Amino acid sequence: MRTNEMKDFFSNDSIFLRPLEPEDLEFFYKWENDTTLWKHGSTVVPFSRFALRQYIADSQLDIFQSRQLRMMVVEKSANVPVGTVDLYEFDALNRRAGIGILTDKDFRRKGYALQALSCIERYAFNHLNLHQLYAFVPEKNVHSHSLFAKAGYIKTAVLKDWISIGTGFTDVIVMQRVNSFQ
Repeated sequence: MRTNEMKDFFSNDSIFLRPLEPEDLEFFYKWENDTTLWKHGSTVVPFSRFALRQYIADSQLDIFQSRQLRMMVVEKSANVPVGTVDLYEFDALNRRAGIGILTDKDFRRKGYALQALSCIERYAFNHLNLHQLYAFVPEKNVHSHSLFAKAGYIKTAVLKDWISIGTGFTDVIVMQRVNSFQ
């Protein structure tokens, strides 16, 4: 594969995706320890800088080894990280992976998340040859529902009482996108 083809997977006119760097530590520390975001996933305790430093070092493993790929989403003109996008639970045999995205609160609703999804999908579908991507979206996260729907994901299932929210539980919507590039 030519270098330009790989570059095309990870960028467009406004953003580019890049691997994690040690310099990203403070961004991760801020994002991973933002308790307002914990309700959207399974985080229950804060992360230390040491643990995050180790995570960044380990993120250099191949997706076939680690079953995960996390990329920084960087706004091109200012060269500033605006979030992350993840492929997780990578399953080469069944050609699928989960996908997750985080946009810094200062950069939301500017189109970066949709652009990042498009870039990582090109890589997942055209280079990794995945058949499908899926996202688990908490029922009350209307912004994520809207984002994934705009990106062509369809609601395929509801996982009842999937996430504990303190005094009760909330459902999770499974959204999937099948590779249309095949």
